[in-house]
Parts: sequence; structure tokens; C-alpha cells
Amino acid sequence: MVWRRVDRRKQGQAGGRGDTWGMTTVGYSGKPLAAKLGIKPGYAVALDNAPAGFVIEGLPSEVVPLERLGRAPAQYDLILAFCPDRARLAKRLPVLLPRTTTAGMIWVAWPKRASGVPTDLDENGVRELALPLGVVDVKVCAIDATWSGLKLVRRLANR
Repeated sequence: MVWRRVDRRKQGQAGGRGDTWGMTTVGYSGKPLAAKLGIKPGYAVALDNAPAGFVIEGLPSEVVPLERLGRAPAQYDLILAFCPDRARLAKRLPVLLPRTTTAGMIWVAWPKRASGVPTDLDENGVRELALPLGVVDVKVCAIDATWSGLKLVRRLANR
């Protein structure tokens, strides 16, 4: 995060008085995370192993993400799974996949190399574990300054 001059009028913020100082993330699209992830009104969303204080910005008002999946056999349109390493992903992906709707998605988040968080996981590692389970990746995005994300969906033949 970097402090820099931000034109509040361009951001569509009420009461904006032109250039003011505000917090912004340099190098990112500025698009709210909910839009990047494709969260739509009415979606059932779950977070798995989210870091403390993690919030999905820009959620539609009627979407409240469930922070713990629990044991109930509920199905979700979207699960955002934070996997700090390959072992966590190998353990959780087979558990999470049946928890999504047929057309649902799992976003797998792993630490970016530039974040300084030690990890043995990257985009290719996610694919290696996902493909044998019948899911494919269709999109990648920056979750935040620490986490990258890869969107996994069932192959069309498996829907």
C-alpha cells in the first residue's frame, strides 16, 4: 500500500473534492475483489483458511461469506481456499470440490513469491493437483499484495 494523490471524483465517491490523499494499492487494477472473483448477487460463498481480518471488498449486499465450512453438506457457488503450501492444497482440494455446485468454482489462493511468505506452491503446482480431479483453471488474479488466485471449475464434460 502506498499513499498517493487520488482524485475522488474519478472514483465516483460522494463528497469528493478533487485531489486528496488516500490509500491505494499500486500495480493493481483497482477493481473490487468481489468483481475479480465473479461473485454475483445470491451466491453462496465460503472462505477456507482465510487469513485473520481478510475481507472480500465489493460484495453484493445480500452475499455474506461463510467463514467456516463446517460439517453440513451445503453447496457453494464459490469457495475461496487459502493454501500456504502444496500439502494443504493436496489435502483440501478433494474435500472442497464436492462442496461446490455443479457450475461452482474454487479459487485457490497461494502466497506470491514477492510476498516473502515461504511456500512450495505456485500456479503450475495448483494445476498439477487440480487436473487429475477433473477441474481446470480458467482465470488468474491478484487477491491482494500477499496472495495470487487461480479459478478452478469442473470440465464441461463433468458438469
